[in-house]
Amino acid sequence: MKSGTPGFIGYRLSQALQARCMKPASLARMLDVSSTAVSNYRNGTNSPHPDVLAKMAMILGVKPEFFLQPTKPASADAVFERSKSTVTKTSRMRARCLQMWLSEIVDYLSKHVVLPKVNLPDFGIYEDWEDLSDLEVEEFAVAARRYWQMGEGPISNITLLAEQNGVVVSRIQMLDSRLDAFSNWDSESEIPYIMLGNDNGSAVRSRFDAAHELGHLLLHRQVTTEQLEDKANFKRIENQAHRFAGAFLAPAQAFGADALVPGLDTFRALKPRWKISIKMMIKRCHDLDLVDSDYARRMYIAYNRRGWSKREPLDDRMQPEHPTLLRQVFDFVSDAGVLAPNQIAADLPFVRSDVESLACLPDGYLDEDSSYWWALPGVKPIG
Repeated sequence: MKSGTPGFIGYRLSQALQARCMKPASLARMLDVSSTAVSNYRNGTNSPHPDVLAKMAMILGVKPEFFLQPTKPASADAVFERSKSTVTKTSRMRARCLQMWLSEIVDYLSKHVVLPKVNLPDFGIYEDWEDLSDLEVEEFAVAARRYWQMGEGPISNITLLAEQNGVVVSRIQMLDSRLDAFSNWDSESEIPYIMLGNDNGSAVRSRFDAAHELGHLLLHRQVTTEQLEDKANFKRIENQAHRFAGAFLAPAQAFGADALVPGLDTFRALKPRWKISIKMMIKRCHDLDLVDSDYARRMYIAYNRRGWSKREPLDDRMQPEHPTLLRQVFDFVSDAGVLAPNQIAADLPFVRSDVESLACLPDGYLDEDSSYWWALPGVKPIG
């Protein structure tokens, strides 16, 4: 018979350990219990005494009731990650766990407000993604721009574009600079997610990450986790997303017209207009056969000699794009008197700092006396 805390959910403990990058053995030492006890808590064989539960919550930085509230089951949906082969398993699992927490926040908000409808083009690729040529990927990028009636000029804000079309975008500390971003479709809610990293600090690199992940969402929805684990498939999938991002951010005709005289100084001048990196412009010109391999190689050498591989010109002046959709949703439910901050804080199983971080809200946004909330007549907690 189970003893301890009725209703304790072992999977929640596994989530908390992943989110805080803590090993079960470390938690056991801090709780002054055996590793077997923690293992039993996780697999549901046993549950912790209420005193142990309280200490566990404090160590892991979660609410005690976090362990008692049902959660979505672990997703089997494919997750597309940059630099997957070099990123530690701990970093990957933490990032995926935080995305699952974000999806719980979004599911909660969806019960109170209508989120933007998912409006992504369906290219009908399905099982044919393996056979996509570079030319076809370029054509899909053009088709996506046409679908959203964007023209061929530079994209002012790709994060806003994704959010306006139903993609939930968040920006978090990945704790591993090699994990730039990742994306997936939540098959249960039919909502696509893009998680961007806060770790590299480059606005143009982050924009490319967003375009890269958007490429995954459009081209690779039918890819399974098993297919993604295959190294050859992973390389092919990443190359396709890279090509899509380049074509989407810098369409062949418009960008090619601006880069008639390819060179580092030309690209430096074009960077504020196209909001892409100089290194990407070299690659884009090579992809479009505006320069041959030898000329591209010489530009890369000159690029490195100038020290631009560490920081490009203008990187210190260009600010990364910030997701705003969920902030707008929180503002809306507040202004409309649908939810009060203390109600949100009580309803969600996460501590306020986690909600604020995942939803890209300012620190202190959910505090009851926060200046971010307006005291509207008639605002009362639901229930």
